Amino acid sequence: MKKPSSRARAVLGFGAAPLAILIAGGLIWQSSHAAFTATTRSAGNSWSAGAVSLTDDDKGAAAFSATNLVPGSTGSKCIVVTSTASVPGQVRSYVTNLATSGAALGERITFKLEAGTGGSFNDCTGFVPSGTAEPAAPISTVAAARHDYATGGHPWDTAGTASGESRTYRGTWTFDTTGLTQQQIDALQGSSLSADVVWEFRSN
Repeated sequence: MKKPSSRARAVLGFGAAPLAILIAGGLIWQSSHAAFTATTRSAGNSWSAGAVSLTDDDKGAAAFSATNLVPGSTGSKCIVVTSTASVPGQVRSYVTNLATSGAALGERITFKLEAGTGGSFNDCTGFVPSGTAEPAAPISTVAAARHDYATGGHPWDTAGTASGESRTYRGTWTFDTTGLTQQQIDALQGSSLSADVVWEFRSN
């Protein structure tokens, strides 16, 4: 058999190239249409945080503002605390920002806080205590023992009712100089004391 001439080999070589390109193109077209696909989705998902709110009926006024105290002076005030949180949680009370001027009046003003129902701000008419009340103690002692949420007292479990849940608290103070000498009592003249009573809510 005769070998093809150089010209014939050239024609065959060029003739094979278009065929190879067509075959390759065919493979690409086939692979791009070789699979079926389908998807599904859950649309419109959303997440929103619950809201918490804690208010009282003091209208921005201090519950206690007693002046010109003398040994044996005493007083009681009530305040209504309301939770409108949309989630359940717990409210606790504590004392912060204790500040004294002059003699250690914080050791001589005893304070007791009770939780219950009835009454309103500055009016304890109809107040009924519930649960076990902590005994009266010097307010400096109370502030040391109940100074933040972790150490707070009178835990109140709320259900998470946006329309509102309320509890009344009655605070009673006494200027107690029991056991002091007259000189020690006289040293308390002109002294002063201030503190914040805080109610804090935290969700479960």
